[in-house]
Amino acid sequence: MALPRLRNLSRRATVIVALLGATTLAGAVAVMTSDKLDFVIGGALIDIGYRFQDPIHPHGHRSPSAVWAEVLSHNALAARVRDLFPRSTHHPLVALVVCMDARIDTNELVGDTRRYYYVLRLAGSVMSEREEEMLELAVDNGVEVVVLTTHSECAADRVASDPVLRVRYPHLAAGVDEREARRAEFRARPNIAARLRDGTLRVEQVHIDTHSGRRGSGRGPPRGRPSALGGGGGPRRLQGREGPAPCPGRHQTQRIRAEGARPQGLRDLPNSA
Repeated sequence: MALPRLRNLSRRATVIVALLGATTLAGAVAVMTSDKLDFVIGGALIDIGYRFQDPIHPHGHRSPSAVWAEVLSHNALAARVRDLFPRSTHHPLVALVVCMDARIDTNELVGDTRRYYYVLRLAGSVMSEREEEMLELAVDNGVEVVVLTTHSECAADRVASDPVLRVRYPHLAAGVDEREARRAEFRARPNIAARLRDGTLRVEQVHIDTHSGRRGSGRGPPRGRPSALGGGGGPRRLQGREGPAPCPGRHQTQRIRAEGARPQGLRDLPNSA
């Protein structure tokens, strides 16, 4: 049993080394060619990094304290790397409202790791008035596209459609019931409605196939409106009508502090350029 496993590991290592060599060589060429090549090669390197970590699974039962200690350790390591290799500081132009489902990876969803997006992770992608105001603040600070998503196999949608689960989780079910009304409410806010009319803002709705990241097949969830998502060039990339071209963006090094962290991608919005 061990020998086939070693062979599989060796084969995987060979493929990864070959890909790393090819992308490193291509990266050197891309520096002298075009931004598009830089973007594609950078994305390929990120994908390779994901595939390194994907097979790693914890063994045995671990206490919540042990899991939290591991989170802090990983955060400290990642922060040291970001200190060594600082990133650019451009303001995002896109805001994504995405379910908290861990299978929806926003970096893979858009094929982009440049901190080009504000991300709101909400159960069932259900907004409250607070999130509506946060999105409006983001628009006032330069966001030009707001993407409202739903996805297949959503646990929140399942709760809303199951009479037994609705009794157990009444507030979640009620939130899903009013999701579309909240989105309409956001579009009707005077500032948002004016920007939509004059073409300085786009609000798009997309339904994501959870497994592929592409446009979901058939109808979307009962309380969601599907739109276009998918395309090639990476596992999860938006495909829609023409919009503004991407530009680089980032947030500052994010270390976890004992008193708690603010929502990722939103903490520096009021003071952003």
